Amino acid sequence: MVINFEGVGFRYRRLIKKIYAQALKLTNNDMDGLEVTLSFVDAQKIQEYNKQYRQVDKATDVLSFPMLNITYDQTVKEFADEVLPNGTLYLGDVVICKKIARLQAKQYGHSLKREVAFLALHGLLHVLGYDHIEKEEETIMMQKSEEVLSSLGIGRGGNV
Repeated sequence: MVINFEGVGFRYRRLIKKIYAQALKLTNNDMDGLEVTLSFVDAQKIQEYNKQYRQVDKATDVLSFPMLNITYDQTVKEFADEVLPNGTLYLGDVVICKKIARLQAKQYGHSLKREVAFLALHGLLHVLGYDHIEKEEETIMMQKSEEVLSSLGIGRGGNV
């Protein structure tokens, strides 16, 4: 998978690459040519995005902008007809507010890296069709999050 990082320091890149590779494997979406963009933005920018795209005028921790009309029970292989001429299948964008991540890490009693790991994974799962609007969907998404993070030794309340 190609991850286009914007505003993301090297400290987080290797961790996010590892999480995304594991998530793709554990969701049966490990396929050549996948691409996603992950950006760190400030609270003002994420609030602008949240207002513009979700009509919610407040900052949030993570936003996802899926490019495929996929549901969690599908795989990206089913979207082979949407592969770009350069051979890539663009999944979407994930935007994280590091300031809010820092506040949440403190609130939950774990490291900022662990919080960023969770948020980056959360965003990727959204672009892969997972959601948490309905209780059943939320359970499935949270179980998948826990499966991915725990398989990498990144537990709740723990440090990375």
